Amino acid sequence: MIETSKNGASAYRWPPTLGRIMPLESRHDGGLAALIRTVLAEYGLTADKGFSVADPDLDRLSQVYRQHGAGYWVVEDGEGRLLGGAGLGPMPKDNAVCELQKMYLDSTARGKGLGRELALYVLQQARILGYRHCYLETTAVLPEALALYRKLGFLPCERRGNTGHHDCEITLMLPLG
Repeated sequence: MIETSKNGASAYRWPPTLGRIMPLESRHDGGLAALIRTVLAEYGLTADKGFSVADPDLDRLSQVYRQHGAGYWVVEDGEGRLLGGAGLGPMPKDNAVCELQKMYLDSTARGKGLGRELALYVLQQARILGYRHCYLETTAVLPEALALYRKLGFLPCERRGNTGHHDCEITLMLPLG
């Protein structure tokens, strides 16, 4: 939900009907890693194909996202069940660009607008941190995610460095202005 503040600038406000959004904490690590692995398996994105299921940091994301210029947010339902999450991290050698990272939703949370709101929330956090562009890498095997990114205004761009997602064949960028 985008609102206009008194000074005319747009400000993002999380819709509480979608659950509770919060920064990732260590108590979420195990459940988040399991959720990500489940989603990747659901789409056939296995470790042997170079997807993040093979990421050695997957079980300790709360530590990984403590670095300067990074953050990760999770969404829980009213009973505290993890519905999904998304993060951002700095791009090497370009402190004006962040990368949208590890955005995954439980299958029961998809198709309800949660992904859009989560992405908008993370993009607002990127603006607050001073980033001017947001980069991401994805794959055509995730058509729902690709459609969302395009609706949000992400456009094709050149690959930016070695992010470790060598099998994500689609690279996109969004100006945050």
